[in-house]
Amino acid sequence: MKSKYVGNPITKDQLNRKLSGVCAGVARHYNLPVWGTRLAVVIFGCLFPVFTVLGYLAATLLMSDRRY
Repeated sequence: MKSKYVGNPITKDQLNRKLSGVCAGVARHYNLPVWGTRLAVVIFGCLFPVFTVLGYLAATLLMSDRRY
């Protein structure tokens, strides 16, 4: 068994961050515009605020930092 992930993990983007870098990291990983990712999070947050806040906090704690 391999003991290390060899792929391209989703990491927080510390250079283009507004709060913690989660949206910028997801946008960079999937090659999406950052503003579109942030807009989707805001819209989803208006529809499902509890799930959005819990998901964002979980992503902030679980995603590793990527510094350039």
